Amino acid sequence: VALGLYFPRKEYLENVYIDEPAGMPLLRIHALKDSREEAAHFHLCQNLIISRARSHENNWFQIREKSGLLYLSKSLDREDFNMLSVGNWMPLSKVMLYVFLSSHPFQEKECDSATRTTVFLSLINATAPACSSLTARQLCFTEMDLSFHIKENKPPGTFHQLQLPSVHHLCQNLSISYKLLAAEGFPFRYNENTTGVQVTQRLDREERERYELIAKCTVREGLREMQVEVPFLVNVLDEDDSPPFLPNGTDTADAVVEFNRKEGTVLSMLTVYDADTTPIYPLESSRKKYTGTIITDDPWISETFRVEHIFDEIHFSPNGSQVRGTRHEY
Repeated sequence: VALGLYFPRKEYLENVYIDEPAGMPLLRIHALKDSREEAAHFHLCQNLIISRARSHENNWFQIREKSGLLYLSKSLDREDFNMLSVGNWMPLSKVMLYVFLSSHPFQEKECDSATRTTVFLSLINATAPACSSLTARQLCFTEMDLSFHIKENKPPGTFHQLQLPSVHHLCQNLSISYKLLAAEGFPFRYNENTTGVQVTQRLDREERERYELIAKCTVREGLREMQVEVPFLVNVLDEDDSPPFLPNGTDTADAVVEFNRKEGTVLSMLTVYDADTTPIYPLESSRKKYTGTIITDDPWISETFRVEHIFDEIHFSPNGSQVRGTRHEY
């Protein structure tokens, strides 16, 4: 059975400071469903990967299986930092771990699930900065772009949480609130209680391929108020669900062949559009998807005529938004 659950991001980034307490929440990872019945289970399976050559047993990080909350299971002290950093003269060390996804509870050491996302953690050789020293941008958003991939034709679901778990945990004297600014009719909703962003309906890539929203954050400290806005982008991933179509519904083209035509003369053309796919490289793989064949029992016709296939990327504009597709010419 193909695993239907998937991650709306390929990677996540977060900072970890020395001496943050065990139980400290770091970041929340989300999964989207292929069918409504599925339930997501998250699992950390592998060692920490410190550099391409080295890995180390993970003693510090854990994930809640049902909620996807990544947290510190043990405080990271200076000794740990020196052990995990490539050389202890470095101010930060990057480590990487994989989060796996399954639609059933994970069995012990079951790590062959193809569905995984990468978490990059920057271990910083300093204690966490005071909340008052952070900018509104740092209090509201991580360094990663708010850019997501949602598959078309899949059930609705929550795919991101705007509130940063670590900031919420550490900076309780601050009031931090969010808004999601979107054009009317966009299929996304922000839940103020959970700070989660939800896709509210199944998407159709042939209707719209990309949504551009803005996440707005307001930080209040006493009488002081700061605001920051960042782009929030959703790309819709394609499923091969729309048949190719012919302009004007014409599926035949007449060819008149006169004597003394030179080799290479074009006798007739037929155009086919496909809103569903774009040319993929290598080009041969796109070419193999559609073939042009002359159906005949006459060997002379087969030897004398051939069908040539050229194709290029074009843009359709349903509802005023650009969607990529392919034009095939035979």
